[in-house]
Formats: sequence, structure tokens, C-alpha cells
Amino acid sequence: MKINEVEALVGITRKNIRFYESEGLLAPRRNSENGYRDYGEAEVEVLQRIKLFRKLGVPLEEIRQMQSGTHTVGDGMRRHLVSLERDRENLEQSIRLCTRLTGCQERFGDLDAAAVLDEMSVMEQTGTTFQNKQKRDVGIRYVAPVAITLAIVLLMGAFCAVLVWGLLFEGASPWPLVVTVLAVPLVIIAGVVYALVQRIREIGKGEEDDAKNY
Repeated sequence: MKINEVEALVGITRKNIRFYESEGLLAPRRNSENGYRDYGEAEVEVLQRIKLFRKLGVPLEEIRQMQSGTHTVGDGMRRHLVSLERDRENLEQSIRLCTRLTGCQERFGDLDAAAVLDEMSVMEQTGTTFQNKQKRDVGIRYVAPVAITLAIVLLMGAFCAVLVWGLLFEGASPWPLVVTVLAVPLVIIAGVVYALVQRIREIGKGEEDDAKNY
């Protein structure tokens, strides 16, 4: 099957499917004739399981542990229940605070937000968390591009150092030649850094929000 067929069959967007592939949760075969991804029943079933657990709010790392066999489904659900109980306590605290704020007669521009934030800080010190848990997925999206960029920059940097040493100290080469030879790895470094910046901007625009829906 092609990706658009899987998209319609499972009810997961193409962007989400690509996301799960990048996270290593899905590994479709490649068509030997055209190099396109070839999805089968096995990939469809994997995506259905991922969709199920994501709808229940299970973190990607927990899904990965269950998929690899490190945890059984029961193990994963017990761990997730602990997280849900903690989330419920946090939610109840948020509900109480929001309920109290429903009696607030001030307009937006008159609200003493600092006082409420101070109160929330005190609550956080006792264990309450005011945040969207699924935002943890966002950090995962940044790991791969940053790691790849650092590896390439370090590799190219070492290559430049070796070139400078060889051209100046071993071969006594003129500066124009040194600059010309160094231009190639420096351009590669610039291109990789630019690609990283573009990727981070893409993530920041909300691609991770689309991916975390499933």
C-alpha cells in the first residue's frame, strides 16, 4: 500500500506516519523498483496500536518499551495509570483554581496575574504541575536534528584542522589554496546549520502538535 492508502485506512495523517517512522516505531519496506515506501498489513496494525495508545495519552517512550517487548501492555498501562492519577490530582488543583477565578470581575487588563502566579508557584512547590504533559514529545523532535548537526560540525571541524595542518605545515601551501580547500567543509557546515535552524522553526510552528494528536 502507498502512504495515502494507509492514511485513509488508519485515520492517521501522512505527517504523523512520517513522524512515527522518524521515531523508529514504524519501518516500512522499500519498493525495489522505485524506492518508495511499501506499507503492508503489519505496518497498518502497528499504526493502529500506536493510535490506540496515543489516544489514551501514553507517551511515545512507553509505547517504544511495549513495542520492543521490554514492557508488556499490562506493565505499560500500570505505569501510565500512575501518571494519569498524578495528572488527575494536578487537574483537580487546576479546576479548583479556575473555579475560584470564575468569580473574578476584573477585565483582562486589570487582572493581578502576578498574585495568581505566586499562588501557583506555591502550589507547584507542593507537587502540583501546571503544564501539558504531551509537550514532552516536543523535546524528542529536537534530539535527532541537533545530534546529527553536532556530529557533522565536529567531523567537518576536525577535517578542516587536518587540512590546515597538512597544507600549511607539511606542504607550505599558499593561502589561496588553503582557503579554496577549506571552503568545501565550511559550506557543508553552514548548510547543515541552516537546515537545523529551518527544522527547528518547522517544529516550532506546530508540527509536533499535529503529531501528538495520535
